[in-house]
Amino acid sequence: MAQLDLRELHNTEFPIPNEMQGNVAITSLSKIYNWSRRSAMWPLLFGLACCAIEMIATAAARYDLSRFGMEVMRASPRQSDLMIVSGTVTKKMVVPIVRLYNQMPEPKYVLAMGACASGGGPFKEGYNVVSGIDTYIPVDIYVPGCPPTPQALLYGLIALQKKIDGQSLANLDDVPWYGVGPNEPTPIPILGPDIIDPRQMDLIRHQAQLAAQGLPYGTREVPALKPVAPSVPKVAAKAQAAPATDEDPAKAERLKKREEALARKRAAEGGAAPTAVAEAAPVVATATASEGEKKKFDKQAMLEKIRQRKAGG
Repeated sequence: MAQLDLRELHNTEFPIPNEMQGNVAITSLSKIYNWSRRSAMWPLLFGLACCAIEMIATAAARYDLSRFGMEVMRASPRQSDLMIVSGTVTKKMVVPIVRLYNQMPEPKYVLAMGACASGGGPFKEGYNVVSGIDTYIPVDIYVPGCPPTPQALLYGLIALQKKIDGQSLANLDDVPWYGVGPNEPTPIPILGPDIIDPRQMDLIRHQAQLAAQGLPYGTREVPALKPVAPSVPKVAAKAQAAPATDEDPAKAERLKKREEALARKRAAEGGAAPTAVAEAAPVVATATASEGEKKKFDKQAMLEKIRQRKAGG
C-alpha cells in the first residue's frame, strides 16, 4: 500500500507551515471517514462467467489492484465491502447473489461488470437469464463491455472511489446505515418454474384471482380514447373568413388585384381563365391564348440542317 500523505487530507482554509504539512493535517471527519473506506475497499471473491477472467487479470501483477487498497479479495461476505457481479446472471444464480448481498455489512457497494450483469447482454432474451442484476439489488457503478478490459474495471473502481469521496456524514441520504433502526434486507427471489420476486407478490396474487374467475389477466389495458373535435374544411374556413375582409376596403382591393393577376398568369400558361376576368379583359385573354400556342418540334427538318452543315464543312 502506498505511503500515507497527509497533504491529501488537508482540505480547510487554515494554513499549515510547509515544514509541518507532512506531519499535521486539518480536515473534516467526513474526509477522514471517506478516505479510510475508499482506500480499503475489499471485494467479494466470486465470478460468474468470462468477465471473471478479466477481473482476475486486474488483480494480477500487470494492473495491480493493491495500488487502490483493493487487492484483499475476501471469500466471506461478512468481510467484504464491494460486490463485483462479473458475468451472466442466471435465474438460478440470482438467489445466492441476493443472499450474499444481504450478508455483507454496511456500508456496501455493488459494481455490475459487463453487459450481462448490467442488462442481460447477448442472452437478454434467454429463458434462464436475468435482464440485469439491478432488478434485484441496487447497483452503484456500471462497467460496460463484453467482456470489459481490466482498464475498464479499474476506471469503474476509480469512479466508485469518487462517489465515496462525495458522501457526507451530515447527510443521512449518503450514509443511510447510520439512520434510526435496522436496514431491511433485500427479499430473496424464489426459484420455481420461473424466478419470482417477492416484492411482486401482490401483483401475482391479483393475477391468480383473475385467472381463477376466468377473467383475462396479464393483458395491457388500452386507455380510453379522447373524443376528437371534427375538423373544419379549409374551404369553409376561407368562406367564414371572407366577410371579415369587407370591413377593410384597402385589404379587399389588394386581394381583388391579386386574384386578377393570378387569373392572368393562368391564362398565359394556357389554362382557362375565370369567367369574370375573361369578361373584364377579353383582349388580354385572346392575346395570351395565341401566344401560348407553341410550334411543334420538326425532327426531320433539324436532321436536314445538320446534314447540310456537314456537307458544307
